Amino acid sequence: MASKLSTCFLCNGWSRSNCRKSNVRFPVPSRRSLPASCKMRQRNLSSNNRKQQAKKVPLDQPSTNANIHQNVEESAESESTSTNNISSLNQESISDVNAEPESTSTNSIPSLNQESISEIGAESASIAEATVAVEDISEKDLKSSSSLAETVSLAKSAESTEPLSRVKLEDLIGMIRNAEKNILLLNQARVRALEDLNKILSEKEDLQGEINMLEMRLAETDARIKVAAQDKIHVELLEDQLEKLRNELSQRDVNDHEGVKHGMNENLSDVYNESHVSHGDSIHSINKELISLKKENDSLKNDLKELQSELIKVKKTDERVIMLENDCLSLESALKDMELKLTVSQEDVSKLSSLRLECKNLWEKVENLQELLDNATKQANHAISVLQQNQELRKKVDGLEKSLEEANSYKLASEKMHQYNELMYKKIKLLEERLEQSDEEIQSHVNLYQESVKEFQDTLNSLKEESKRRATDKPVDDMPWEFWSRLLLTVDGWLLEKKLSPADAKLLREMLWKRDVRICEAYASCKDKNELEVISAFLRLTSSRRSPGLHIIHIAAEMAPVAKVGGLGDVVTGLSKALQKKGHLVDIVLPKYDCMDYDRIRDLRALDAVVESYFDGRLFKNKIWIGIVEGLPVYFIEPHHPDKFFWRGQFYGEHDDFKRFSFFSRAALELLLQAGKKPDIIHCHDWQTAFVAPLYWDLYVPKGLNSARICFTCHNFEYQGLAPASELASCGLDVHQYNRPDRLQDNSAHDRVNPIKGAIVFSNIVTTVSPTYAQEVRTAEGGKGLHATLNFHSRKFIGIINGIDTDAWNPVTDVFLKVQYNANDLQGKAENKEALRRHLGLSSTDIRQPLVGCITRLVPQKGVHLIRHAIYRTLELGGQFVLLGSSPVPHIQREFEGIANYFQSNDHIRLILKYDESLSHSIYAASDMFIIPSIFEPCGLTQMIAMRYGSIPIVRKTGGLNDSVFDVDDDTIPPQFQNGFTFVSPNEKGVNGAFERAFNHYRSNSESWEQLVKKVMDIDFSWDSSAAQYEELYEKSVARTRAANHD
Repeated sequence: MASKLSTCFLCNGWSRSNCRKSNVRFPVPSRRSLPASCKMRQRNLSSNNRKQQAKKVPLDQPSTNANIHQNVEESAESESTSTNNISSLNQESISDVNAEPESTSTNSIPSLNQESISEIGAESASIAEATVAVEDISEKDLKSSSSLAETVSLAKSAESTEPLSRVKLEDLIGMIRNAEKNILLLNQARVRALEDLNKILSEKEDLQGEINMLEMRLAETDARIKVAAQDKIHVELLEDQLEKLRNELSQRDVNDHEGVKHGMNENLSDVYNESHVSHGDSIHSINKELISLKKENDSLKNDLKELQSELIKVKKTDERVIMLENDCLSLESALKDMELKLTVSQEDVSKLSSLRLECKNLWEKVENLQELLDNATKQANHAISVLQQNQELRKKVDGLEKSLEEANSYKLASEKMHQYNELMYKKIKLLEERLEQSDEEIQSHVNLYQESVKEFQDTLNSLKEESKRRATDKPVDDMPWEFWSRLLLTVDGWLLEKKLSPADAKLLREMLWKRDVRICEAYASCKDKNELEVISAFLRLTSSRRSPGLHIIHIAAEMAPVAKVGGLGDVVTGLSKALQKKGHLVDIVLPKYDCMDYDRIRDLRALDAVVESYFDGRLFKNKIWIGIVEGLPVYFIEPHHPDKFFWRGQFYGEHDDFKRFSFFSRAALELLLQAGKKPDIIHCHDWQTAFVAPLYWDLYVPKGLNSARICFTCHNFEYQGLAPASELASCGLDVHQYNRPDRLQDNSAHDRVNPIKGAIVFSNIVTTVSPTYAQEVRTAEGGKGLHATLNFHSRKFIGIINGIDTDAWNPVTDVFLKVQYNANDLQGKAENKEALRRHLGLSSTDIRQPLVGCITRLVPQKGVHLIRHAIYRTLELGGQFVLLGSSPVPHIQREFEGIANYFQSNDHIRLILKYDESLSHSIYAASDMFIIPSIFEPCGLTQMIAMRYGSIPIVRKTGGLNDSVFDVDDDTIPPQFQNGFTFVSPNEKGVNGAFERAFNHYRSNSESWEQLVKKVMDIDFSWDSSAAQYEELYEKSVARTRAANHD
């Protein structure tokens, strides 16, 4: 269902600008440990995981622990438990939140001998966390559904208005990806929410039972508190009694002591006084007193013992009171904890009710969304069925039309046959009548016949003489193009050295252009003569001639193979050679870099002439060099400027590139002017020579260089050469005149000029390198700020797909290969595969093990994150991977160096982080498949070269890749055009799908794969058809100019 919806999105062109903000992703654990700089998704390479990953595509989703952080701050152990629960919820399903709440929560809260209370509190906390998690996912699902609705509305509004400005292509792609993920997540959340609701209801019942137990224990606690209060009152009474006893005891001790002492004194005095009276009475009375005193002492001792025992009891009572007070405090704290737990439980119960409502609402929204999805699916199925019916009707209509045409042709043929029969019948009658004529008439016919034979013989003789005369004027085809280019440069050198007049030079150029046989004869006759005699011989050949084709001059910053950085150099060389073969005169003007491959230039020499050009308010001299490159005449300009513009050791990347190439553009036009050239077309390329267009119309047309039409080709709109407007004055252009919105002023920054924009405005023809890329750059996402300008000048803007140099890239004649081969003999390809494995140290145990190749610059445009993923995916699928290329971006280069080091000892992966011309040919020949996952690709030559060598491309459908590679599983593509595997989404899922289909095809059907290899090797990717389109554009533009001048 999700795939059908994705198809609907693509068909209707839905887009959304904020699709990157979606947080709905699913993380997949990984065991691979690599350097941190790699930042790659690690994978399990086991066979079991291969099967699982082949069936289930991993998705990404961030953790949601932050959403539940506030609910787990009560204790450290409960927090770790709930975090683990939430982590398992994120990785597996929402229904696993409360899998084991009781077993993990009992250790997180101190019990105080109240284990059941702690269990209830832990369960309440777990339920609260689960509620928050479900609410968070519900909110995300609702946001996703609302974002989807918003996307639909934006897409519908986008159909009636101009494309949204500044919406990046990545946003559109990310929206489609996240929309699919949101639909899947919503379906899963609906099922899991129901399961969670059932679990929450059952847990609520358990919680209610625990609450009842809690109430019973609370009643018991209240009873114990009452007993403790009574004990406290009793203790207070005992304390009062003890105090009274202490006071009485102390008072009694004092009184007893004083009484005893006083009594003894009195007795002694009486005895003393009465001793004289009666000694015997005294003794008797004293004995009585002593006896009474002993009794009193004994009673006092008993009282003291009783008081001591009472004191001990009071002390014990005090200790018991203290214990009761401690118990009371602990009971009070436990009571407070229970009250808090009770309030939390009541809040959880209220949250459960709200959760029911939210789940109910979520269920309704899911049902509504399901209905919308079902309707959309039905509409899509209906549309597909209607389309199929239309296709069947179209086939029937085509069949009827063919039948009707055949019937008409039969009818016409029958009518003609009838007429012919009548005519023949008449002729037969006439012949019969003539046969009846006399012998005199027969003799007269014989005489006439003899005269006709004589006349025919005279005509035949005249035709022979005319044929001999024309043979001398026929172009010479057996001489190489280097011969004619060398002579052409020689004539231009004589002109610049003032040894020929412009008129004579023009006539000689026309003869060379026509490849006149008399030029060859004159050159052969003057082979051993000096230069003056050669010039004299050539001047005798001059006569008025009409040019057989167009004179085309390419002004560029690159040319393969002498000065190549990217595809621009290949285009300049390939297109020029194709135009030359079609009979056009082609010249090329290049800067003379110090880092060129001078070994690839034939007959390089400096002319004895200096061309002066204006720059920064003064004239600078330029030394002109000429040479032959790939059979083409090339002029090299060496500026005598103090900044040494082209003696930097590299082609691009200097701080003053704007000045370097604006100087070169003006010097090139100055060379054409002083050389007296009258080209029909001046073709400039990319921003480095985009200055040619405004300079030509503003400065050089008034000087007489006015015969040409300007053609500008932008090979990549990513690079536009922006610079401050003030720097435009260096090459002689008026800043105030050209820093205007309708001229060179950049559309985004009004204080800067844009050379690309200027070339678009001032050129007669504007092209780019593929039809699909031409459509992409006219949108806000692909135009890089120039979409408005391109749309305004759309009548002169066209996309023409590039070709490749089939002479340089030919497995039949490639000298870099160990074994040459062709489509009818693929054994050589297998031998090249084995040779590359040995050279790179790869395993050769499995001959049928697929080898995936990749040759590219490692820049974001080329999809480096997808290349990185393709390396690991190839290893998981049991293949081998070879990467050749480097990155100008330091952190990307370091990242891939880390990957290369990691796989240094692996038998199936090799990364060569540099460019090697000979190794690139070997990789093309050895690879079974070629991966090109570009984020955007103006044209791309890699896929064409790969197919030329029998390597099946795996590409993303964008730009020129979309125009040259057609999926083998796409039934809408005719079988004869199916030549590779494609994917749309620039993510790992898209790469996985294309890789798995390619590997399955390779392994399951070897015969079909071999037929596919033969088919792609036979496809014509030469420059012939592309050059024919450029030729047509040139001729139409020149014809319009000539018609206007004639009028």
